[in-house]
Amino acid sequence: MNVAVIGFGVEGQSALHYWRDLGATVTICDINDAVTLPANTPSQLGSEHYLDNLQHFDLIVRSAGIHPDVITEKNPGVEDKITTVINEFVRVSPTRNIIGITGTKGKGTTSTLTTRMLEAAGYRVFLGGNIGKSPFDFLPELTPDDWVVLELSSHQLHDFKENIPLAVCLMMAGEHFLWHKSGDNYYNAKRNLFLHQTERDTAIYFADNELSHSIAGDSPGKKIPYYASPGAYVEDRKIRIDNEIICDVSDIKLLGVHNWQNVCAAATITWQIAQVPDAIRNVATTFTGLPHRLEFVLEHNNIRYYNDSFASAPPSSVAAAEAIPGKKVIILGGFDRELPLEEMAAGLKEHSDGIRHLVLIGASATRLAAELDAAGIQNYQVSDARTMEEIVTVARSFAQKGDAVVLSPGFPSFDMFKNFEERGLLFKKVVNTL
Repeated sequence: MNVAVIGFGVEGQSALHYWRDLGATVTICDINDAVTLPANTPSQLGSEHYLDNLQHFDLIVRSAGIHPDVITEKNPGVEDKITTVINEFVRVSPTRNIIGITGTKGKGTTSTLTTRMLEAAGYRVFLGGNIGKSPFDFLPELTPDDWVVLELSSHQLHDFKENIPLAVCLMMAGEHFLWHKSGDNYYNAKRNLFLHQTERDTAIYFADNELSHSIAGDSPGKKIPYYASPGAYVEDRKIRIDNEIICDVSDIKLLGVHNWQNVCAAATITWQIAQVPDAIRNVATTFTGLPHRLEFVLEHNNIRYYNDSFASAPPSSVAAAEAIPGKKVIILGGFDRELPLEEMAAGLKEHSDGIRHLVLIGASATRLAAELDAAGIQNYQVSDARTMEEIVTVARSFAQKGDAVVLSPGFPSFDMFKNFEERGLLFKKVVNTL
């Protein structure tokens, strides 16, 4: 078999080893002509040639960030040859104990919480997918009794066609419209996780989100809400499920009401497998979060600094404004995907009592400023700062003792930084040298 792997990031590297171990001849196709490849690896590199003559391959494995249309526009008729790491993993996995978690925000936190809750209940669990680890990396270790938690992005689900027995749709909002070319295409990508379920399967959804309900509603299986009974929900400031009190919300280490939702989602998932309140409680009250998600960095001169660089969509910045206590100087902006910003401005207005100042950066700054003006928000500055040192300096200039400086951009990083990890790491580096 001759296999073309398009893109040589995390998924592409795991795909090379997987198909080569099966005896295939694997050719790496990457837009970067300077990518480093293992010795004796066939390749097609560079923007002019990396997609040449793909019709001659038996199988084409696209990495998640590569839209299928990019492949088929240059190679008509190859649609049926295209697959992904996620499709192949689910097809060959020796265990059917697979949980797929998608949504716009909260996937990484909920997937990690679920993994830890199941581990606390005594199960052997593997976590992979969009969270940064290819499931091919742990495929050789899997047994039929193991559990797998997959965090799944819309890019990975765009052409997903396999069956995952326990599927979860978290909060949904508009995102990635440019890549998917429309909002409907984005939502339909999420639907693929549920469309391939059977009547024996389970679909869990966020009760307070119509899109989540609608997307999970495409499943022919059993549908269970969370943040409402019979799933886990909050009542009298306590997380409850099935007549059991899990914990008081004040005991949750994660900041913000949106993380109450994530805890409820993970508890609801875990409850379908094992009704173990102590295990769920232990994780819910000790987990402090993932890097770049409302991450406390340090306190300096009575000013607290938080790294929320993962916030690359408008609702996340509003959640940060709600979650972090006290007055805040929030750094907003980045690459502009032309998403609607009215709800972001309205959300910031709603939490304006806690906002000392907004520092607007990047390509989105001018359009965001116009929306803030329309919402009646005036305590902002459009900054031409281009380095993280300059950005932090501007933000610090508005902060007073007792305040927090929060990097919660609400936009992707691509206009100024390589990715959200680089943006967050640079923020922490600058703050740690104050």
